[in-house]
Amino acid sequence: MEYRQFGRSGLMVPVLSFGTATFGGTNEFFQRWGQTDVAEATRMVDLCLDSGVNFFDTADIYSQGASEEVLGQALKGKRDRAILSTKATFRFNDDLNQVGSSRYHLIRACEASLKRLGTDHIDVYFMHGFDALTPVDETLRALDDLTRSGKIGYIGASNFSGWQLMKALATSERHGLARYVAYQGYYSLIGRHYEWELMPLGLDQGVGLMVWSPLGWGRLTGKIRRGQANQGGRIAAGGAEGGPPVSDDYLYGVVDALDAVAAETGKTVPQVALNWLLSRPTVCNIVVGARTEEQLKQNLGAVGWSLTPEQGARLDAASRETPIYPYWHQMGFDERNPKPTSW
Repeated sequence: MEYRQFGRSGLMVPVLSFGTATFGGTNEFFQRWGQTDVAEATRMVDLCLDSGVNFFDTADIYSQGASEEVLGQALKGKRDRAILSTKATFRFNDDLNQVGSSRYHLIRACEASLKRLGTDHIDVYFMHGFDALTPVDETLRALDDLTRSGKIGYIGASNFSGWQLMKALATSERHGLARYVAYQGYYSLIGRHYEWELMPLGLDQGVGLMVWSPLGWGRLTGKIRRGQANQGGRIAAGGAEGGPPVSDDYLYGVVDALDAVAAETGKTVPQVALNWLLSRPTVCNIVVGARTEEQLKQNLGAVGWSLTPEQGARLDAASRETPIYPYWHQMGFDERNPKPTSW
């Protein structure tokens, strides 16, 4: 297993982490993702640890806390071998204040997550989204207090816009507060918008990327191809609800390129798609999920080898989109404004 520095921090993490949104499945939305129980979760956790994947990611809203509870049970007696990340901000229940990134909510949300996970500390605590109603310094002071108390180790942001993340980083620097060291965001061969604003920001500010949904909401699993009926899986089960729209022509063009490279390398389509991400600037970790142990083993096969520059360039070309303004305009000034994504 390869390990990388987690943003501008001293923490070293495996390039793959295991996402546990499939654990629990106690409400209608997350049932479509998976309903992994404690016994199966324990087997998957052990498989991850044996393979060097010691990073586990969850969130308080995954099955309304059930994912954290199942993960905590699966890690009993093994907590010292694991890196744990969880998230807060999105609405947890009907209480008026059980939402957002206010001091009131974060202190309570963190304590509740610690209890469900059965631990006394969370290694990485992410703000799941940006809360525009709460002052940025209020959020960061609460997170700084939690960090100083030892209840969390590092903080990260997820799903922020570029200006929102930069405002937070500037606030941390101005007041000497805990700083977001990583950004957890969507990035895939069929979802490359991260490259336009957030990737240059990450390079400039030393913020590492932890990728979620690296297979494009299940569209890059190899089950969807031109002229072929969907073979099932997450999309057929409705688990891709909320994912970004992708045109059929664009998707099929990317999958055609993946098929060709997979044939050349002897790897699977998802393994190639994951490996491509590991070659991209700022990427320090990819969150992989799995409904079954076999799916998990397949994902683990994405590391330990590399695409050739020519193969990477073909995938890059097949998935490239014209960016929105002002990014397409900036592409004409590469002399002084180079882009970080060329092969």
